Amino acid sequence: MKRRKDDLDRYTEELLKRHPEMKGEMDKVREEWDIAFQVVNLRKKAGLTQKQLAELVGTKQSNIARLESADNTSYTRETLYKIAKALKARLEIRIVPLESSKSAQV
Repeated sequence: MKRRKDDLDRYTEELLKRHPEMKGEMDKVREEWDIAFQVVNLRKKAGLTQKQLAELVGTKQSNIARLESADNTSYTRETLYKIAKALKARLEIRIVPLESSKSAQV
């Protein structure tokens, strides 16, 4: 089910129309928040606290808190792998084309 647009969505679209140079940075922030939300949702589904997850991963609770708030974007693939393993999940890193074009299909 697709989420309905809210005022923030509409404001963001308008902002990007006026300032298209901001798109790259906004995409980066969106990805960081996406990772944070995935970790929060999986941790809660597993019934774990941040402290418990940190113990399973071998880090501090404050590091999990920073990752979950998207304040810490310096995490490594290895850290994400450990988090995924602790949450009984699989880490996927994919490169996805931004738009379909015949020139990209070789």
